[in-house]
Amino acid sequence: MTKAEKVSFAISKLRELYPTIPVPLEHKDPYTLLIAVLMSAQSTDVRVNQITPLLFERADNPFEMVKMSVEEIREIIKPVGLSPMKSKGIHGLSKILIEKYNGEVPKDIHLLEELPAVGHKTASVVVSQAFGMPAFPVDTHIHRLMYRWGFSNGKNVAQTEKDAKRLFPKELWNDLHLQIIWYGRDYSPARGWDLEKDIITKTIGRKSVIDEYLSKKKTR
Repeated sequence: MTKAEKVSFAISKLRELYPTIPVPLEHKDPYTLLIAVLMSAQSTDVRVNQITPLLFERADNPFEMVKMSVEEIREIIKPVGLSPMKSKGIHGLSKILIEKYNGEVPKDIHLLEELPAVGHKTASVVVSQAFGMPAFPVDTHIHRLMYRWGFSNGKNVAQTEKDAKRLFPKELWNDLHLQIIWYGRDYSPARGWDLEKDIITKTIGRKSVIDEYLSKKKTR
């Protein structure tokens, strides 16, 4: 199979498995999505979805959020981890949104990246999922699968994002990044991986990855 044929196979299989794509983080508007994505750093979407309703019950917009202290925000979001940094970020970015953007979340990825505690990945998720603008945020699942499928060298997420944007049609980016995340969780996890269930890797996967998996299986 050529690289183009492998890409085409992955796209069609993902479309077949995930014709409708659930959004991992529960939110109701760009602001609540921004906060949820910020909270998800080094945490799980499940944990974040348990905590955001408690936070948003108190404050689901920047005007209400700044009425709370950093310490109050921290107490609520403690279970998601990194709460000192995240609570300062949430309070700080809410203040900036009010002062610079009338409480609205900007659509420009570069303006989003200027906000406290908002990195490139968080900004990419927000422009993609809140505003429908083409972006390809790379999380651990996408980074792992792009390597397993031989689409990227796995050196770093910045390179993985470049490779994904080069290989996949721009109009599919917003669907594909979510489809790959769900596929990684459901069929191609980092731990407890069963190649027999992972049809995409089994069909188009990097030879060294498949060989390593099979040799490990033999020694078990």
